Parts: sequence; structure tokens; C-alpha cells
Amino acid sequence: MLRLVKRAIDRNGQGFVSVQAVNGEGLWHAFHLIQEGDLVRATTVRKVQNVSSTGSMQADKVKVTLTLRVAHVHFTPEAENMRVSGVNTTECEEVRLGAHHALDLQVNRQFSIEKEHWDSLALERLTTACDPTAHADVAAIIMNEGTANLCLITESTTVTRAAIDTPIPRKRKASVQGHEKALTRFFESVLQALLRHVDFTVVKCVVIASPGFVREQFHQYLIAEANRRDIRELLENQNKIILAHSSSEHKSALKEVFEDQTVMTKLADTKAAGEVRVLNEFFKVLKQDVNRAVYGFGHVTVAHKNNAIRTLLVTDELFRACSIATRKTYVDLVDSVRGNGGDVRIFSSTHVSGEQLAKLTGVAAILRYPLPEEMFVEVEAAGANDATAADDATASSTDEEQSSDEDSS
Repeated sequence: MLRLVKRAIDRNGQGFVSVQAVNGEGLWHAFHLIQEGDLVRATTVRKVQNVSSTGSMQADKVKVTLTLRVAHVHFTPEAENMRVSGVNTTECEEVRLGAHHALDLQVNRQFSIEKEHWDSLALERLTTACDPTAHADVAAIIMNEGTANLCLITESTTVTRAAIDTPIPRKRKASVQGHEKALTRFFESVLQALLRHVDFTVVKCVVIASPGFVREQFHQYLIAEANRRDIRELLENQNKIILAHSSSEHKSALKEVFEDQTVMTKLADTKAAGEVRVLNEFFKVLKQDVNRAVYGFGHVTVAHKNNAIRTLLVTDELFRACSIATRKTYVDLVDSVRGNGGDVRIFSSTHVSGEQLAKLTGVAAILRYPLPEEMFVEVEAAGANDATAADDATASSTDEEQSSDEDSS
């Protein structure tokens, strides 16, 4: 997680943020935020040679604050350390202007990142890093009779949003009715916490875990009340609910829940269910109406220029491209498609659906209406020319290597 110290980004996207990594996950987010060409400012220690009163040389360690124009970024997760190297843009006695230097960014040390343009995905990652629950796509209710904890779970953190504790009398012959009433009050409290804290537009999966049969009882109550009160939010998302066994109602038991391979498989499939459904639709359209489905950046761009994209499919791998220009191209495409009212689905490269999309260049689209093949002639011709040029370059390179080998022999 990152702690935001200061944010100064103008409406054009230019500016800087000062942050502090609370843990290694915060450095991981910073690693994905910092790009080549950005300015990174932090305090470092520099050894300076001084002449003592006796005339001998001695090395002193001096703290200096430097701003580097980033050339390379290296992150070591195990050591929770990130090294940023580049050219110094700060005038100071210890380090000359234009000299190459490196900064070690570590947990609990403040640093700033300045960009000429903060794109929408960079801003989204910044928001996620500073408030991880805003983009938590998994919720978990771990419970037993009378006790429940509702948590939001991200890649890096588990945050308890509600802790419910309701006294429930033991189930005896003389007090069966009291037990049932107390249990109903408890289930209602958990239901209200679920509605209050879980945003189903973001959350893709809700895990309900407990010892015994409490999870099944609560699930039955949940669905029955959703139907009785017509709670559309629950009725439309009941397929996102996964029931699992836990040894206790405590938050610590979540670890064993998510170590269960069966739960993890269901979780992965549930989280990616929307993307899988869209990808299957793409293949179906490609088979039945070939002019309403396109893939490859060139074809997708032509479709976008004609405002024909209904759904854009893109893998997250493309946003991690080393080239800033390539990353910006895909960010601009996503923003523009959303601006035109299109739906954008970003696929995880670690899921089978993302792997399938990657085989189709990583970007594809389902169109609102068919586009004639003639519109893509120039794109296909350019692709053929690129392939020919690549073959020629490879052949030329091979000839040069063979000639070099002959000369050396």
C-alpha cells in the first residue's frame, strides 16, 4: 500500500505525487507507476571526500536530495527494495548536474514521482495503491452462529469492513423460538452489512465460509430475502457467491479457505466469468458474422475510427509494455472507446481467457454493425509489407553473419 503525502496533478495530467510505501506491496505499485522518462525525487546518502585539518583525505557520508530522470527501474520483492537509476537533474555540490546516479526506494521512506502526463490507467493504479479497498474485487464473510466478519480482499491486503456479534441462546426445547429469532436477527445484520459494504459493480466474487452448516443457512436466508424484498443487487449477482468450509469464524481462518484448491479454482473462474463470456461471444460472432468481429491493433483501430466498437477486449500485458509510446497508444484506445460509449474488458494474462486473447495479438473487438472487408485492405497490405520487410531483414542479417563467419575463418 502507498500512503499519499501530497498530490499536485493539473487537469492536463501533468504534475507529481509524493508517496510513502507502507509495505513491499506499495513498492510493487510504485514499480508499475514509474516509467522511463519520469522524474523521481528522493533522499540518498553520498560519500564525499574531504580534506581534514591535518591534510589527510577522509570520506564523509552526506544526505542529499536528488531528482533523477529515470532510465531504468529494478525491483527486488524479496528485499523490499527498488532501485531507480538515471540522470541527475538537481544542481548540488555533491552530485554534478547530468551525472548518472541511482536511488534506493525503500519501505517507509518518502519519494515523489513526476510525470509529463498521468494517463487514466496510471491514475487508477495510484488510487488502487492508496485506497486498495476501492478496487477490491473479492469479498469474504467468515462466520459462525452469532459472529461474522465481512472483509474486502485485494492482491495485497485484507480489510475488515464489518464485525457482527449477536448473542444467540442455545437451542433447547424450551427456547427453540428464541434461538430462531436471534439467528434471524443475526442473519439480517450480516445481510445489511453485505449491502452496505459490497459494491457489486466492482466485486466479482463473494466467499461465505463457516464451520458446520451456518454458511448454507445464511445463504438460504440471503436468497429468500432477496426474492421476498426484490433486492435486485443480490438477485442479479447470486452467481458470484461461493460457499466454503472454514475451521473458525475468525479472520485468520481465511488463509486456509484460500489455500483450498477447489475454492481457488472456483474463485478464478468466477472472477473471470464476465471476461470468459465476452471472449466466447467474440469467437461466436467471428464464426457466424465475420464482419462484426476484428482482432489486431490495425483492424481494431479502423473499427474505432468508424465508431463501430461495441466491446473492446484487451490483455493487461499490453499496458505493461516497455515502450511508453506503446503503452500510451493502448491507454488512449481504451479511454476513447469508453468515451464513445463502448464496453472495455481487460483480461488478466494469468487466466486462460487472457492467454487465448494473447494468441489473437492481445486486442480484439465485437462491433456494433458489420464493416466491409474493403475498409481493412490498407491495414492488411501494411501488415504484409511489415512481414516482408522483417523477412528481408532476417535474411540480410543471416547473410551478414555467414559472411562474418567466412571472413573470420
